[in-house]
Amino acid sequence: MAATAAPSRPHPGARPRSGRAGTRLWRACWVLAGAVTLGFLAVFFAAPATNLIAKGFVDEAGDPTWSVMASTFAAPRTWRIIRFTLGQAALGTALCLLLGVPGAHLLYRVRWPGRTLARGLVSVPFVLPTVVVGVAFRTLLADTGRLGFLGLDGSWQAITAALVFFNYSVVVRTVGSTWSQLDPRRGEAASALGASPARVFRTVTLPALGPAIASAASVVFLFCASAFGVVLVMGGTKYSTLETEIYLQTVEFLDLPAASSLAIVQLLVVALCLYLSGRAQHRMQRSLGGATPRLLRFRPRRDLGPAVLTVLVALLLLLTPILTLLERSLHVGEDWSLGNYRALGGVGDSGLIVSVWQALGNSLTTALQATVLAVGLGAIVALLLSRRPASRWGRAGLSTTDGLFMLPLGVSAVTVGFGFLITLDRPPLDLRSSPILVPIAQAMVAIPLVVRVLLPSVRGIDPRQQEAAAALGASPWRVLGTIDLPVLGRGLGLAVGFALSTSLGEFGATSFLSRPDHMTLPVAIGRLISQPGAQNYGMAMAASVLLAVMTVVIMSIAETMRPAEVTPW
Repeated sequence: MAATAAPSRPHPGARPRSGRAGTRLWRACWVLAGAVTLGFLAVFFAAPATNLIAKGFVDEAGDPTWSVMASTFAAPRTWRIIRFTLGQAALGTALCLLLGVPGAHLLYRVRWPGRTLARGLVSVPFVLPTVVVGVAFRTLLADTGRLGFLGLDGSWQAITAALVFFNYSVVVRTVGSTWSQLDPRRGEAASALGASPARVFRTVTLPALGPAIASAASVVFLFCASAFGVVLVMGGTKYSTLETEIYLQTVEFLDLPAASSLAIVQLLVVALCLYLSGRAQHRMQRSLGGATPRLLRFRPRRDLGPAVLTVLVALLLLLTPILTLLERSLHVGEDWSLGNYRALGGVGDSGLIVSVWQALGNSLTTALQATVLAVGLGAIVALLLSRRPASRWGRAGLSTTDGLFMLPLGVSAVTVGFGFLITLDRPPLDLRSSPILVPIAQAMVAIPLVVRVLLPSVRGIDPRQQEAAAALGASPWRVLGTIDLPVLGRGLGLAVGFALSTSLGEFGATSFLSRPDHMTLPVAIGRLISQPGAQNYGMAMAASVLLAVMTVVIMSIAETMRPAEVTPW
């Protein structure tokens, strides 16, 4: 009888077959998740942007040529638009910094009653749809408005003021959150050696805040240079920026090559701003100390100046346009009335195909679809970017992917919508008549914000926690389900709020893509404000109030779910 062969003993370092299969499945799922998200980015951002750039280098017959670019940049109007775009962006950025840095000190470094409420009020303008901001300032500065005697309606000064209104909170939040985390011991040491408060600020605090100020300036300049709704509503065709000129060349003059040439210039400006912002944020992280944030007591000698300036900014620049918009929406002629709100059930004499209430329903539907898409893809991207590959190539790949998914944050919504218009218009992906095109464009704008909200939480997970779970026998799937996903879930409420409010108020891309029978509320407001007639103007104000209220309510709820580790936005 032959002896039965004993089973071979596995090598001590070898993994069981089931374990190797599970590892392969784990890696395959991550590769698939990365392929899906990168594929979405390639189809709905890279391809339209590339096609847009290519349009500037071909003639009408499709042959390569420099003549399109040459003729565009030979026109004096082009250089006038570029000068105005960069000039008003630089002026708006400078004013935001001058007004915002004292506000950051008062709202983030000094303890006083009502500070939290004031921080919330200051943040309201940033979440308002741009078209609402434009309508609010036009209402305030019109001949019949409270500040009509200034004669600034339709002026470049009014556009700059609206941009400062919109971006003031970016400086306050970015600089203030960094200021609150600075190590106070260096300033205290300088004071103990006899330095005056002004010298401590100039020699200690200001250099430490430099990266945060540079980061805020880059972002504000980017937002000012790519502003669309504000400039279109307040400037019309008199004061065009690159953003509004791309829209006018496409929609009004049907000159796609000229629009493409301008879009290339805008892409260069955006790329430079994102590069500078990225470098500043990297240095900002290194400038933070490890000290526990500590609030200062209010001292009149030191804090009275910033307090007076911040109160004036809050009352005159931030609250006055909003309250004026609310007041005028409740007036029909010289009488107080709800007539403008009752008129929203119809179309007035504006030529709209759908009523404003139907436009509101369309906005909610598309915003919810865009939110589902943005949060779903954004969560996958955040989990991917939170991985810690051991190889240098893996880390480089993740860093590149991080930068790629931030690009839509800087590229204007008008460029995204224009790219869709000229790219997704033929088989195999002809979406010209598809209602899904608007939610996709809105999701593309919202995804970078979702990633910025979710990523700090998952990157903050202590890797030793994951390693300990794995050492105790937990599979990668179980580590993901019990450690990563619960942490990711902490930021979902804020991410949903950002995605929903951004999509609800999105005007740039949607103005290109929405159909007249499926118009969204921001597009309807833009159409109403551009038509003559008191009824149209009253309906636009009432619709703007509705949109502003919805956006503020959504963001107020979302802010209550903000994780402590998410500070920049």
